[in-house]
Amino acid sequence: MPGLVLQAAFGNNKESSLGKRIGYTVSRKVGKAVIRNKARRRLKSVASDVLTKDGVKSLDYVVIGRAGTITRTYDQLVRDMQMAIDKIDKSGQLIKKKVKNG
Repeated sequence: MPGLVLQAAFGNNKESSLGKRIGYTVSRKVGKAVIRNKARRRLKSVASDVLTKDGVKSLDYVVIGRAGTITRTYDQLVRDMQMAIDKIDKSGQLIKKKVKNG
């Protein structure tokens, strides 16, 4: 089970110099506030490492934390993020290709 879900869509920043916009959400199903904040901090760290170099500038991203976000290692979360990016075409559409689990 992946530790995160990644959604992408074109935003209003296509011509903007702001670059990529990234939002984070972790629901109460994951845990109480301390656990959710820890999960959010882990997602922000992974996104700063992965999306800054592999993300598309004209897309807005939403990273959704799951219960596995807390228990997975950092390397596993990075792999999850890479797999999610590989599934999103540069046009912002989900592409139907198989991605091998590393």
